Amino acid sequence: MTRRSDDSPRYGLWAALLILAGTLGRVWFVASGQLNLVQDEAQYWDWTRHLQLTYYSKGPLIAWIIGFWTSLFGNTELGVRFGSIAGAALAQGVLYLGAARLWKRPDVGFWAVVLMNTMPLFLALGVLMTTDNPFVLCWAMGLFCLWAAGEGRGGPWPYAILTLALGVGILAKYTMLGFLGLAVLYGLILEWKGWRPERFWRRLVPALAGALVLGFLPTFIWNVGNDFVGYKHVLYLIGVEGKESGQLLRLDRFPEYFGSQVGLATPWWLWFMLAASWSAAKRLWAAPRGLAGDDAAATRRSSLLLIFFLPVWGFFLLWSFHAKVLPNWTTVSYVAGALLAAWCFADLVRDPARRVARNTLLACSALIFVVLHLAPVLPIPDSVNMTNRLKGWESVGQKVDELRRGLPDPDKSFIFSDVYDVTAALAFYVPGQPRTYCAWIDGRRMNQYDLWPGPQAYKGGDAILVIKGTSDSIPRKIIPLFESVSDPIHFQSEFRGKPARRFTLYVCKGYKGDWYTQQTGFF
Repeated sequence: MTRRSDDSPRYGLWAALLILAGTLGRVWFVASGQLNLVQDEAQYWDWTRHLQLTYYSKGPLIAWIIGFWTSLFGNTELGVRFGSIAGAALAQGVLYLGAARLWKRPDVGFWAVVLMNTMPLFLALGVLMTTDNPFVLCWAMGLFCLWAAGEGRGGPWPYAILTLALGVGILAKYTMLGFLGLAVLYGLILEWKGWRPERFWRRLVPALAGALVLGFLPTFIWNVGNDFVGYKHVLYLIGVEGKESGQLLRLDRFPEYFGSQVGLATPWWLWFMLAASWSAAKRLWAAPRGLAGDDAAATRRSSLLLIFFLPVWGFFLLWSFHAKVLPNWTTVSYVAGALLAAWCFADLVRDPARRVARNTLLACSALIFVVLHLAPVLPIPDSVNMTNRLKGWESVGQKVDELRRGLPDPDKSFIFSDVYDVTAALAFYVPGQPRTYCAWIDGRRMNQYDLWPGPQAYKGGDAILVIKGTSDSIPRKIIPLFESVSDPIHFQSEFRGKPARRFTLYVCKGYKGDWYTQQTGFF
């Protein structure tokens, strides 16, 4: 009997080797210092020195993860980012095992792993330690748990694991709430088509409620004691509150947002996702109520992926006509999207007439993997090299330390900036990793540093201010805080002997002990 290609045990081996190779590549990339930390990564690391129930802009999970790995690898770039490397490997493993074991399609699982190693979005998540990394892992686990629950498999276990995955996901990112609504929508489709298993709702509703309690209780307790600033921040970002809420429709941001999605997913994988979504929608609509057998199972599977891709992806696409939408907000939609595209691509692979198209797409995808991992050392013009903003932090940290050691009393001096990202990067890259501060300047948004004590303990000492870019004038509100402020020191940072970002530094002497606090309600 001839074994079908989608049953081949080699897919498991190939998937394991690809995950291993990608993981080793990421370890090399990070451990060899190809890129300095993204400023947000530095901020999350700084949070580990002040562990809380949650934080101003994010849940606590990111700090807990970084805290764990830095306890093993130290306060280094590898320590900060090892959670992203491990999370990417686990997420790929979940996609492969879910498709291979639950759906009996190891070929689809393998191609999903290929997608996750060739889509720029997932490649970045495998290196950069952001909240999207554990978020994607929890979302993928929840997706397969919901599938098993909808099939009536495993008794109460899929619901229990679903509660844990969603609860932990909420601790990573509030957007996990969207999963609850999509889960209910999937349940309604099962009801509509007569596919709902027994006790589905009686188990699903408590599971979702338990996830809400698990995920939101820590953040709620923290927000109660901090004037709900974390929730206000989220409402401001999505355009429900603040200046974005006043204008319902605007067209200027859509082209940039849509272009970012094409770039993050690649044009061909995005096309496969959308084509597979269209096929899934038609299949669901045409399926008669009570349909049974393999056709019903395949329709439920494609419907689940459709629901967890298109509504999320489409919602943010439409929302970009109202407010600024960050490119990574659609990240979790690409979990189901990758599986949809993998299913579609698996059909293409089995068609001998399309061998040239298949090989061309795989070659382009492999090229993306190579270019993104070697981007820091490739001769890409500075004007288009996105990695430039991740370079030069070590050299500016050394410069700040040099200025600090030249002060009369270095131990009674502090370091600060006017924005949180520079403040966080200085905390990580200045030798000794000192506590740094973020001055409140009119026109900026509130951040976590505004909720922590200021530098009042350094009254009578000196300070060093670091500002991004080249400037010849210090912010007005800084001058009254000190007895004197030096002329601007323009500094060209370097990364491996090449020019990187520019900064302006000021030596501020005679700190008077005053510090501004956020007053405007700008979240």
